[in-house]
Amino acid sequence: MGSSIVAPSIESLLRIPPEDPDSWVLGTNPRVNRIAHHVGRAADVECTVLVTGETGTGKELWARLLHRLGPRRGKPFVPVNCAALTATLAESQLFGHEKGAFTGAAGRSLGVFRAAEGGIVFLDEVGEMPLELQPKLLRVLQEREVTPVGSSSPTFVNIQVVAATNRDLEREVAEGRFREDLYYRLNMVEFNVPPLRQRIDDVPHFVEFFSRKFAARYQRPLWKPTAETMREFCEYRWPGNIRQLANVIEQAYVLDCEPQVPERILATANQRNPGDVSLPFMDLGRLRRVAVQQALRATQGHKSRAARLLGIHPNTMTRLLAQLRMEDEADASK
Repeated sequence: MGSSIVAPSIESLLRIPPEDPDSWVLGTNPRVNRIAHHVGRAADVECTVLVTGETGTGKELWARLLHRLGPRRGKPFVPVNCAALTATLAESQLFGHEKGAFTGAAGRSLGVFRAAEGGIVFLDEVGEMPLELQPKLLRVLQEREVTPVGSSSPTFVNIQVVAATNRDLEREVAEGRFREDLYYRLNMVEFNVPPLRQRIDDVPHFVEFFSRKFAARYQRPLWKPTAETMREFCEYRWPGNIRQLANVIEQAYVLDCEPQVPERILATANQRNPGDVSLPFMDLGRLRRVAVQQALRATQGHKSRAARLLGIHPNTMTRLLAQLRMEDEADASK
């Protein structure tokens, strides 16, 4: 009679107990569990890793998990938003510069790669990296060395690179927007994070996690969804993925009302204020601002009535208005 092999649990494999704050990213979906097994094994290899998936799926969280599990834990984890790199300063930001290398270079700068010595550099939205910088990144990956702006001497760097993108890099290569050699160098190991609509079985897990998180943050009673509400959450497509789900739940705790899927929010808003423009899904700050503005318009600026329309306490409305005024003042001063 052969001995049976018992597969280790994801938490055991990744050495993360279920009560740990980082364990929420795992969920229970079998496809995600397979990714977790591979991340656990790749963490000790220190090869270049590419994390792909739609916006809002938690790609950086998986990169941070890999950092935590590998031998570079305790060393820097330096995230870089490649989409925000400016064409004129990107080289200096990444590779550093020497004093006097260009106008305004009053001192020496290490740059991202040298500042992350011993740790991990996370290149978020790597598909947005300017084409002229890609050969320099390729050299970092191949030779583990950088040459600061204004210097002719390369410097060795002991780092691991993890990159993420929501783009189809193979198409970007075919259309000449991304170097083929860099793509293959980045794609030594790839983890494709599925969108939330393909892991609907994890929605109750995320609802509970974010409800507990935001109930504690905003000091509200914990929301416990009915079976009907949970069914609506599981049937919704979540185009903004986990980030959208988190925003919906946080918005409800901010406004001190029951979380609802965006379709129900729109229907409720239109019932309360017929003929008004429907609210599309948007980020939390924008959605909160538009909801308050619509409620005030519907009540001709009466704050208490607007609060009742939104289902929040008048004191909450006062706090929201004060916060919106502060945001407006901050924007005006820029």
